[in-house]
Amino acid sequence: MDPMETHLLNLTRRQFFGKAAQGMVAGMGVSALASLLADPATASAGGVLRSHHLAPKAKRVIFLHQMGAPSQLDLFDYKPNLHEYRGQDLRAFPEIFQGQRITGMTSGQASLPIAPSIFKFNRYDNNTDEGLYVSELYPHTASCAKELCVIKSVYTEAINHEPGITFFQTGHQQPGRPSMGAWLSYGLGSANDNLPSFVVMISQGSGNMQTLSARMWGSGFLPSEHQGVKLRAGADPVLFLSDPKGVRRDDRRRMLDAVNAINELEHDRVQDPEIMARIAQGEMAYRMQMSVPELTDFSDEDPETLALYGPDVHKPGSYASHCLLARRMAERDVRFIQLYHRGWDAHGNLPREIRAQCAATDQPQAALIKDLRRRGMLDETLVVWGGEFGRGVYSQGALSADNYGRDHHPKCFTMWMAGGGVKPGISYGETDDFGYNIIDKESNGVHVHDLHATMLHLLGIDHERLTYRFQGRRYRLTDIAGLVKQELIA
Repeated sequence: MDPMETHLLNLTRRQFFGKAAQGMVAGMGVSALASLLADPATASAGGVLRSHHLAPKAKRVIFLHQMGAPSQLDLFDYKPNLHEYRGQDLRAFPEIFQGQRITGMTSGQASLPIAPSIFKFNRYDNNTDEGLYVSELYPHTASCAKELCVIKSVYTEAINHEPGITFFQTGHQQPGRPSMGAWLSYGLGSANDNLPSFVVMISQGSGNMQTLSARMWGSGFLPSEHQGVKLRAGADPVLFLSDPKGVRRDDRRRMLDAVNAINELEHDRVQDPEIMARIAQGEMAYRMQMSVPELTDFSDEDPETLALYGPDVHKPGSYASHCLLARRMAERDVRFIQLYHRGWDAHGNLPREIRAQCAATDQPQAALIKDLRRRGMLDETLVVWGGEFGRGVYSQGALSADNYGRDHHPKCFTMWMAGGGVKPGISYGETDDFGYNIIDKESNGVHVHDLHATMLHLLGIDHERLTYRFQGRRYRLTDIAGLVKQELIA
């Protein structure tokens, strides 16, 4: 919608609110107005794009962010020959180490002892001759091998958690940019009138926790109605959503209409777009008072489904309950569903910590894939799994027979996707015998910007054309980079 159309629409809204303030259309509400005044070209979605740039393969995204960075060498990147180098200093292999940057946590170590994984790997049928090797820690996830598009050649620019997570969520290491969910909400809008287009859930793992701030799902310089809504565990899933005692729903409706009328007058005076965003947020909160309790009530789920997600599904705030909630949101056409599972930062006792993390995540994420598939929703839902970077082949601290730690490693790590138009049952990209560098990085490497560009492509968006003008220049999620990886697309 161009600025003149927006101005005329707002004028019509102001006329409506002026009448509402005089009591002429009491009780009608802004939600009813929206269906009457919406631009037909954007009425179904409400996004800035009048139509998709490309034929979309996916309608929505479920991003399972494993916060703290899982060890790809202990889960997916099988290196059976690494045991012959066990305990040797990685610096003794300059063609591998290449003098690369490492963190201050290990740069002072006298040696960087090579630490092969102590876990067994099994090969699973994924419709290829090679099969897919997956650690014994992830048997449920491995049972979905035919659905997985495993990418072993992802790389990033960040070496520490805060900039790494920020980069993955916003396409930039420094704070202030819109998150991917916000970009998607801005571009395509909401496909559901009663829930936000972008929802965030956080589960607590059992390892070292990293700080997670609300700006990770913020809207940056985009209008604030596109920021993610955090769904909490417990009786009050969204803060400040419930009415105070003594306030009835029709009281809330009249109050909201009155406040909206005042806000419209203020918008007419100062032309601040955030005022319109505030109106939209208030209306969404009103509708969520009815939709959120229904969303979070699992009483309509059959016992077979609950068992599929595992025993933790009954624990509010668990990864299992959030995976089931993600499926329920997908059914209700939430556009971007972001899960953060904390605790993967295994610098010390990695074997103990990763066992606990995998026990919490393995069955639920496999159940999510299987549940989406059996309901006919996986093909239109893009599921993405991975951390902000990977973990190195050498041990942080002493290496023993059954214990080692792993430091941060941005040069190469593993992620997987499923559904949503990606090629199922493939493994893309390879790392060297030490799992330290990408083989043929120029051709097979998948940078964070490339991943974002490919995800947007699957959603029917040309990443170079979804932009927002701010402070004199046009910004986009992929900044000035990003290549769509056609090899990953079915």
